[in-house]
Amino acid sequence: MKNVFLFTLITLTYLFVSCSENGISSSSVKTKGVDLKKYKTYAWVKPSNPDDESRKDDKLYGKLILDLCNEELTKKGFTLDTENPDAVFIFDTRVEDRVSYSTTPQVSVGVGFGGPGYYGGFAAPVAGGDLVQHNYQEGMMFIEMYDTKTQKLLWKGRASKKITYESDIESDIRTATKHIFMRLPVKHKK
Repeated sequence: MKNVFLFTLITLTYLFVSCSENGISSSSVKTKGVDLKKYKTYAWVKPSNPDDESRKDDKLYGKLILDLCNEELTKKGFTLDTENPDAVFIFDTRVEDRVSYSTTPQVSVGVGFGGPGYYGGFAAPVAGGDLVQHNYQEGMMFIEMYDTKTQKLLWKGRASKKITYESDIESDIRTATKHIFMRLPVKHKK
């Protein structure tokens, strides 16, 4: 039983470390039963409403994201084909306000006096145990792959990171893009 617990703990630690670098976590999902090896060419889908105010982050970093994605897809053996692609990709970015909670440590002071039996002393809490709210922002990037004939979702990847005023957004985008495409479970031979 002890060995099973130790193995589970080591496995979970490995998964946590492998899914997170520089505070960036990533994941992906492939549609069940899909063979991604048959998709060798791709194109990009334009957003449905590029003038939408909520898409300003896509406009600001869109070219960088497309360039990085094209680089990663080329490494995977895909070929850009805007005329007749096997699959199309679309990306989306978002920044959302988040809230987390924690408690302050319980601080105790031992107050007492010595003596036998009931007179052994006691401790009384003086502070701590308060619930503290933390507001922060989380930056997210999503990339989805669709079949051009059926328009069905084939694969989707995501990455997210807590962002602050000191965050290097371009560096985070570079790292997030690599993490997402590391999870695309296909590599074509060149």
